[in-house]
Amino acid sequence: QVQLVDSGGGLVQAGGSLRLSCAAAGSILSNDAMGWYRQAPGKQRRLVARIRSGDRTDYADSVVGRFTISRDNAKNTVYLQMNSLKPEDTAVYYCNAWIRTWSGYKDYWGQGTQVTVSS
Repeated sequence: QVQLVDSGGGLVQAGGSLRLSCAAAGSILSNDAMGWYRQAPGKQRRLVARIRSGDRTDYADSVVGRFTISRDNAKNTVYLQMNSLKPEDTAVYYCNAWIRTWSGYKDYWGQGTQVTVSS
């Protein structure tokens, strides 16, 4: 069994910064990709940033230049540094990981962490 524990959300003023963390724990054979999604009230969950094998990264257009995703492979942990936050970044942020266990590959999700940006 694998668990993702995400943290680091909070309330911040526009222009401020936050750093999210997500640690994967359990019977992990390989951790091929980790990322962050967000879901605002009444909206669909959407990709924010993702980091894949070889440290290849993908970002939503709306966060390019403001957010940076990174990972510590030894700790199975992914980080999202969020700078120049805007009110429209307000959402619940979910960690996601594509992980291989003895049962094969599966998508895992964290419990979500609230990010609120005040204007």
